[in-house]
Amino acid sequence: MGVYWAIAVRSFRRFSTYRIATLSGAFTNTVFGFIFCGVYLTLWHARPGLGGYDTADALTFVWLQQGLLMPVGIFGATTTIELGERVRSGEIAVDLYRPTQLMIWWMSVDAGRAFFQLLARGGLPLLVGALVFDLSWPSSAVQWLAVAVSLVFAVLVSFGVRYLVALSGFWITDSRGTEAAALVLSLFFSGATLPLVVFPGWIGEVARATPWAATLQVPIDVWLGRNPGGAWSALGFQVMWIVLLGLAGWVATSFATRKVVIAGG
Repeated sequence: MGVYWAIAVRSFRRFSTYRIATLSGAFTNTVFGFIFCGVYLTLWHARPGLGGYDTADALTFVWLQQGLLMPVGIFGATTTIELGERVRSGEIAVDLYRPTQLMIWWMSVDAGRAFFQLLARGGLPLLVGALVFDLSWPSSAVQWLAVAVSLVFAVLVSFGVRYLVALSGFWITDSRGTEAAALVLSLFFSGATLPLVVFPGWIGEVARATPWAATLQVPIDVWLGRNPGGAWSALGFQVMWIVLLGLAGWVATSFATRKVVIAGG
């Protein structure tokens, strides 16, 4: 485990060098936060209590959403995009020579990235939003703990999806098409556009059952205390997807390794 911890620490340091880009990104998230607030205020003024959210919940959703986009990797993440490039170029063979588990190696890299982004870009938009609007906050230490755990689980679920997308390049030669499709699904089903609670009927049921819901909608609902089955049910939903995606990633890695060995003679 010492090796993977060292990988995560070095990944954190690597991303901390891009200070100007990070501040620019946080500023962009803040600007979009105000834009989304204008849209949400109009929507919730026309439909009070939409999706079970009051106005404070809806505004809180906006600022948490903007703060978590990069840490969770809704638009993809540099680490898994790099993995896709290494598969495409064949450099992945070097990774497979290392005496480490490929999936855990890249998970450690992504963990360092996510933690830095959470510290650098997660808090600033929320702080600005809290200064301007009356937002909702966790009401107990237990709820704060549940939020922290849910954020960790959200990153793991997101990584599981992105890892599978990156490995798809072993079978379709170029994973960029898969990455584009995954981006569309992520934007729609995670809550990055609208809270999934406002989706009607079976569309809402399907959206809330996908792994993307566990990356953004679920941790925000844990923060708001709006989970239908409570925080433990929400965390259990995330754990289910972590296990399923982890198993899928392990199987995909196993088959990909065999494919490299066969292709290389």
